[in-house]
Amino acid sequence: MNKSLLTVGLILLGGCHPAAAQDRNIHDHFKQVIEQKPYHVEVCRNVSMSGDKTGDTLKGAIIGGIIGNNVGNVENGGAIGAIIGGMLGHNNSNKTAGTQRQCRTEIRYKEEVRTIYSHSHIEFWYEGKKYNLKFKK
Repeated sequence: MNKSLLTVGLILLGGCHPAAAQDRNIHDHFKQVIEQKPYHVEVCRNVSMSGDKTGDTLKGAIIGGIIGNNVGNVENGGAIGAIIGGMLGHNNSNKTAGTQRQCRTEIRYKEEVRTIYSHSHIEFWYEGKKYNLKFKK
């Protein structure tokens, strides 16, 4: 429908009397687009480390309790194993408090604004009636 109306409009303009052809306006429309170009950057931060050995103590206690329950017929073997495992887990933990430098690569974008053609429209009068047509060149 639009293409046929455009075709008719352009044919009418081509065949118009020069005086009537002056009653037309063609306007080009443009829009701005942002192009993003990626680049990589390494970002480093100092991260606080708690040095909390609780997690290692709990792991040792759980493993020690499982082993204590399954070794021989020792009364309260699970409890004894949990205590010994917890102590070993705590003593063998390498957690220390302080700060640690951690780096990672991030993708960032450089933005460039460009103006590009969007579309055109023509406005004309024919037999006392005003017409507007949108089209692309």
